[in-house]
Amino acid sequence: MNAPDKPSARTWSGIILLIPYIALLWVPFYNGKQPAFFGFPFFYWYQFLWVPLTSLLIYIVYRATR
Repeated sequence: MNAPDKPSARTWSGIILLIPYIALLWVPFYNGKQPAFFGFPFFYWYQFLWVPLTSLLIYIVYRATR
C-alpha cells in the first residue's frame, strides 16, 4: 500500500505551479518595449520565455509528487 503524499510536498507543488501564473498575471511588470531581444519587444519575449519555464516547472512538480 502506498503512503499518502505529505501535505508539505503538495503545498510546495502548488506554490511552484503558481509562479508562472503570478508572473504572467502581473502585466504592468512586463508591459514595455525595452529591453528588446532579437527585435522582439520585452512584452512578447517575456511571455514566450515562460512557455519552456512553465513546462520545466510542471516536470519538476511531476517528478516530486510521483
